[in-house]
Amino acid sequence: MTKTAGSLPWMVLNEKMRKFFVLISLIGILNLYAEDGSRLWLPDSYQEQPAVIQTKVKSETVSIAVKELESYWKGASVKLLKIKDKTLACDGFRIEGDYDSQVTIRAASDIGLLYGAYHLLRLQETENLSQSFKIQEQPAYALRLLNHWDNLDGTIERGYAGYSLWKWKELPETISPRYEQYARANASIGINGTVLNNVNASPDILKTEYLQKVRVIADVFRPYGIKVYLSVNMASPKVLDDLADADPWNPAVIRWWKNKAQEIYRLIPDFGGFLVKANSEGQPGPQDYGRTHADGANLLADVLKPYGGIVMWRAFVYNPDQDDRAKQAYREFVHLDGQFRDNVILQVKNGPVDFQPREPFNPLFGNMSQTPLMPELQITQEYLGFSNHLVFLAPQWKEFFDSDTYCQGEGSTVAQVTNGSIFPHRLTAIAGVANTGEDINWCGHPFAQANWYAFGRLAWDPGLSSDRIADEWLKQTFTKEEAFVAPARSIMLQSWETAVSYMMPLGLHHQFAWGHHYGPEPWCDVPGARPDWLPKYYHQADEEGIGFDRSSSGSNAVAQYFSPLKEQFNSLESCPEKYLLWFHHVPWNYPMKSGRTLWDEMCYHYDAGVQQVREFQKQWDKLEKYVDPERFRLVQSKLRIQAKDAVWWKDACLLYFQTFSNQVIPHEIERPVHELDDLMKIKLDMKHHN
Repeated sequence: MTKTAGSLPWMVLNEKMRKFFVLISLIGILNLYAEDGSRLWLPDSYQEQPAVIQTKVKSETVSIAVKELESYWKGASVKLLKIKDKTLACDGFRIEGDYDSQVTIRAASDIGLLYGAYHLLRLQETENLSQSFKIQEQPAYALRLLNHWDNLDGTIERGYAGYSLWKWKELPETISPRYEQYARANASIGINGTVLNNVNASPDILKTEYLQKVRVIADVFRPYGIKVYLSVNMASPKVLDDLADADPWNPAVIRWWKNKAQEIYRLIPDFGGFLVKANSEGQPGPQDYGRTHADGANLLADVLKPYGGIVMWRAFVYNPDQDDRAKQAYREFVHLDGQFRDNVILQVKNGPVDFQPREPFNPLFGNMSQTPLMPELQITQEYLGFSNHLVFLAPQWKEFFDSDTYCQGEGSTVAQVTNGSIFPHRLTAIAGVANTGEDINWCGHPFAQANWYAFGRLAWDPGLSSDRIADEWLKQTFTKEEAFVAPARSIMLQSWETAVSYMMPLGLHHQFAWGHHYGPEPWCDVPGARPDWLPKYYHQADEEGIGFDRSSSGSNAVAQYFSPLKEQFNSLESCPEKYLLWFHHVPWNYPMKSGRTLWDEMCYHYDAGVQQVREFQKQWDKLEKYVDPERFRLVQSKLRIQAKDAVWWKDACLLYFQTFSNQVIPHEIERPVHELDDLMKIKLDMKHHN
């Protein structure tokens, strides 16, 4: 067809209409993201006119930084400069300038420039950016990792957001777009490493066919500054290649690991290293051959050393025949201090038992001056209501980071002990057990995303306040409207203490149902089961009182702490009430600081937890106009579940412990709505995996 002048207006009109429909479609897509939670906390308001970004640095990583700023920065031009500065950590950056004239981001590395770009956008999106500014940021921990407890069959141990993100059957041919989305989300909060598979590792992950798949994921992650790591099974040489044993002193075993390391680094030159769970919960390890944890870790460290790889050796080990499970890690590792290679770091859970709603810090922190320790935190809520309960974990982690070990006198906090401030180790690291899955909103509960975000921010800077982190996340994820942010932030900041109150107040711990850890079962008794997997082992309720005696007259776990903590914890009078039943077997009529007896205090705590969740429901319902319908209804539904579960916890624990205390529930407390016999019949059909 011949084009004529007369047809031009039609063409112009159509072009305008095309742009209009494209715009409408784009708005629809963005709204969809906002509604289903898949966007996370990442910016979503594309600039109509790309921002002016200047840089001479050429790399994939810096190209990402440029693209992010072009798309979302609303101020004047931004200059990205790579500089040489020994005072600036590799990942650190400086930002200075004026919002209306020019902003300059300086860093010593490409990834530092990317982190600077994300930080600048975060300040913009949270309205924490003044007209003129000068900012310097450096990470507290060099390595900031997520640990995925994902299995090769797609299930996730303690996974509550669907199946694994990693589609092993589809790899390496098919690459899910979520891999890059995941990498982008992590880079935006400073996470720079990912352990792809479960610590209860299948040897198969080291087969060539799987390493080819891992390479593809590593290639996607690399521009975002994220290294991949693998959990390995210490029996792999025996299982995969029929070696006689897996003894770390066996020359054939050493050769096998050397060859495997060579193969890995040929495929993935920047491979991060290995995470190992050994001689714990049935996993194989060096003790099977009369060797030590140091022997096993050093074997792997030696084969990784030429390539710059590291070994993260978990300290989560325990035996059922000991007098107190809480003492096990200390007993296993303290005497090995100084025996590990310099590319080994011990990965230690925050508490001495197992990710309980509240624990005192693990006494290993501060007691191993010659060995770097990396905290392990659990982002997924294995013991905190899974993805059904709204529990913001930043306050829990802040309590941990800020705990004073007294290892070098007052002020020797866990954060300072582990980040190189007190013990200047070459390696500093922190790990969080990831709560992601294939659910469209990534984490199952919209507010569970906040814990992923909080881990990244605290891994970068453990000095940040819970209040600030909650504020940042809410403004980036929902809206900047203060009428929404203030009450939602209040819910978040109260949620952890609320959960502790309706589950296990005053230092109670491990009162969960058998196997799946969802819901209460303080009466649980499984014939032939390990004692330390049963609630009775921990509550030790009898006619006299309740609680685990870890004082000097009991298991003496208090001796593993430095003075004055050991004396404080040892005394019934001076022990903080939040840890009272952790360290002491306390009489039912013991007078508490409130003036109530221990029994009454327990009743009030349980009831307060129930009432607080109901208050959360009321507060959330008032926020409907600020939230898209999909996420509003989902949170509303989850809060209903949480409220029912809180009553379940309260009734189960109080009615059961009442059979020992023989005391009445105070009349001001809401009456139980269940019968104990009925509660004891509840058996949920839930599995260890998702």
